[in-house]
Amino acid sequence: MKAATFGEVFAVREFRVLFGSFALLVSGESIKMLALSVLVYTQTGSPGLSAAAYMAGWLPYIVGGMFLLSLADRMSPRALMVTGELVRAVVCLLLAYAGLPVWAMLALVLVTGLFSPVFGAVRAAALPEVLPGDAFVLGRSVLGVTSASAQIAGLALGGAFLAAAGPHGALAVTAALSAAGAVVVRFGLPYRPARGAAERGAVVTTLRVNRDLLADRRIRGLLLASWLPSMCLAGAEAMIIPYLGGRGQAGMVLAMAAVGLAVGEFCVGRFAGPGLRERLSLPIALAMGVPWLGFLLTPGIAWAAALAALAAAGLSYQLGIQRRFLDAIPEQVRGQAFGLQSSGLMTGQAVGAALSGVLGEAVSPRLAIVASGVAGVLAALALWNALRPEPAVPPNDEVRAAAHPSREG
Repeated sequence: MKAATFGEVFAVREFRVLFGSFALLVSGESIKMLALSVLVYTQTGSPGLSAAAYMAGWLPYIVGGMFLLSLADRMSPRALMVTGELVRAVVCLLLAYAGLPVWAMLALVLVTGLFSPVFGAVRAAALPEVLPGDAFVLGRSVLGVTSASAQIAGLALGGAFLAAAGPHGALAVTAALSAAGAVVVRFGLPYRPARGAAERGAVVTTLRVNRDLLADRRIRGLLLASWLPSMCLAGAEAMIIPYLGGRGQAGMVLAMAAVGLAVGEFCVGRFAGPGLRERLSLPIALAMGVPWLGFLLTPGIAWAAALAALAAAGLSYQLGIQRRFLDAIPEQVRGQAFGLQSSGLMTGQAVGAALSGVLGEAVSPRLAIVASGVAGVLAALALWNALRPEPAVPPNDEVRAAAHPSREG
């Protein structure tokens, strides 16, 4: 396979549209959840409810990923992406100006958030249609870097908007960003028909296809390879704030982790060809947990930041499994397959943070970080076969048949 370049990726107009709208989306979501958290705290004075508000946008990924993902293959990709942006805009305006009580605000975010995995899945599934071959992997790399950068930018902008206009004004800004994203997608992407037909109910189809995808040994191995090492990384990062005693410098450590992520993705994407990238997946995944072992020496803020950056750079191992995952999944359920990968990743990160928190309470945050590093190394070893490169093979016929049952007879 010919190695692609970032220049070739950005030369594709449709990718530039996906890239720009994705940056607006991630920045807007960061501002929205920060503003909602502040708004809830202002009304209630409850730190617990404020934290619940901040996490409310992510919790629905578990339910939406289990029951609704088949919708990503049943509608035109452009229509679904535009719908997602408009839903976010309306939600932000209601949160800002409808005068809802706290319970209603949280319920609104939770219910509408059930469809977030669907909107994200259709965007991910559109990428290989826009960027064929190795360009698809570099496109995923660009979006990964964009996600980390846009979250940092969104939190920084959110703080500025909160200071200048309060939570209501910040939510209005998020609504404007979502509306802008809808315009960019509507007029920047061409119409493409749905990949799959609506043969049965969305919930039944989602459950069946999820089951069939997970039953395929090759697909299941690649999904676990995407989820488990990342879960361990999230567990370690979740303990950074308590490890530093809640000091504000913890933000610098987490920011350096985001920088490490961006640098790792760029370097592996730019300087490693397709074959080398796949061969590097296993050693990079193994190495990702090692920096956390340095917390045995109780590092200060500077060393903690350096170790966190090194560990997060290891997430670039995922670039080596993206092509194989794309080759393994049936095209008719590509949206649901990418949605399952993303939902499992989000869920795994939440589980990793929760388990690390329990361990941190039982022993100490420092030892919980070290344990997360050890778990990351062990997870990579357990996934040895899935992380090693293999010859490309056609999608599993049984999964393809299950995704599109025959109407004959």
